[in-house]
Amino acid sequence: MQVEPTTSPERIIALDVLRGVALLGILVMNVQSFSMIEAAYFNPTAYGDLTGANYVVWLVSHIFFDQKFMAVFSILFGAGIVLMASRVEASGRRPAGLHYRRMFWLIVFGLLHAHLFWFGDVLFIYGVCGLWVYLFRKVRPVWLVTIGLFVLSISFFLYLFFGWSMPYWPPEQLQEFAASRQPGPDEIAAELEIYRSGWLEQMKHRVPMALQMELFVIFIWGMWRAAGMMLIGMALYKLGVLTARRSETFYARMTAVGLMLGLPLVAYGVYRQFTSDWDPAYFFFYGTLFNYWGSLGVSLGWIGLVMWVYRVSAGGWLRDSLAAVGRTALTNYLLQTILCTTIFYGHGLGLYGRVERVGQLGIVVAIWVIQLVISPIWLRHFRFGPAEWLWRTLTYFKLQPMRRT
Repeated sequence: MQVEPTTSPERIIALDVLRGVALLGILVMNVQSFSMIEAAYFNPTAYGDLTGANYVVWLVSHIFFDQKFMAVFSILFGAGIVLMASRVEASGRRPAGLHYRRMFWLIVFGLLHAHLFWFGDVLFIYGVCGLWVYLFRKVRPVWLVTIGLFVLSISFFLYLFFGWSMPYWPPEQLQEFAASRQPGPDEIAAELEIYRSGWLEQMKHRVPMALQMELFVIFIWGMWRAAGMMLIGMALYKLGVLTARRSETFYARMTAVGLMLGLPLVAYGVYRQFTSDWDPAYFFFYGTLFNYWGSLGVSLGWIGLVMWVYRVSAGGWLRDSLAAVGRTALTNYLLQTILCTTIFYGHGLGLYGRVERVGQLGIVVAIWVIQLVISPIWLRHFRFGPAEWLWRTLTYFKLQPMRRT
């Protein structure tokens, strides 16, 4: 019996809406990586104005968006693994082969995305995590949460270790690390020149950064962060939290508790960062840990809020548009890269390093509008987004029908 992709009547609309919100929310932070030097993503004092409205934009982005929507997306990725596997098993087939083909091609897409377009790719991390997180899909929710928190804590303890070990690093390594987090005028000028140049010239920075993400960052942060949230997402899916099956009261309480636990921790982390004057010896390993854990609470608050609105609303254009964005999430994620690199990099408009945070937010809103408008229009005529169509075709070894009949 041939296994087929999920059809529209089988889709869980609440999951699509939440995925759409997460996809749009991720851009609020990603735009900083597209538009400014790499160090400014972690250290807002490294480049650009940080006063007035620009400071407000950074603060709101950090408190409500930084790591929060990557967490939501990871949670949904874990839920998707359980959903896909259960549907394949219900058809009488074993899902392992299908799953590992999906992860293989996702890794390939991630490698191409990172090395050819933007080093901040997460597809590679998700694909690698999916290879082993899949093995936990049948574990009970309470153990999924427990294991997920343990996996999350691995990166936490690694960061504590690296922070503790810094006084013992060789002087030249300390100097190199400090320069990467608080670059001087020469380093800033060099990076600006690279990304204001043509596509091939950008490879000088993009490829080394992509390799660093794939060979180092994934093992100290990315794998444990993404996989831990995927395991928690499996549990939340099994408990009906992600499919709007719980009551309005449940989601209201989830929102309140998540935000009450997460926001103070994130805000305190911001306070500590500024009191340390963003000292590289403190802020990168110790200072980021408040947001690392606080973002878990805030992301659960976001999920609760979206599910509560989904439950109490009567639908309408925004819900349908968000669901369409969520159904074409891979295409829209790649489209965000294409639009932003065209706007900021030298092979396009060359605005890299020239747009302050307020302007960046304006660009984010414009891209949101574009994706909310074109996604439902596209799905009126086609079954999948272009990237989803390619992914499914490669996964199922069968050319998928694209046009709606």
